[in-house]
Amino acid sequence: MTTRRAAATNDKALNAFLAAKAAIDAQLERLTALSAEHFNAQPDEIHWGHVGDLQRYAELLRQITDAAFKEGEFAD
Repeated sequence: MTTRRAAATNDKALNAFLAAKAAIDAQLERLTALSAEHFNAQPDEIHWGHVGDLQRYAELLRQITDAAFKEGEFAD
C-alpha cells in the first residue's frame, strides 16, 4: 500500500529527475551545435591549444559515458 507521503516524495524525485534530464538534453544540444561548427575554430587558425581543449572535452565525456554505460572504471 502506498501512502500519500510516499507518493508525494516520488513526485518530487520524478520532477527532479526530469529537470536533470532536461538540463542534460539542453547541454547535449548545445555541444552538438558547437561540434557542427567545429567548436568555432577556423582551419587555418588551429593550434595545439585547440587540440588540448578537444581532448579534455573528450575525456570528460568519456567519464560520463563510462558511468552511464557501466564501462571502464565503472564496469561491473
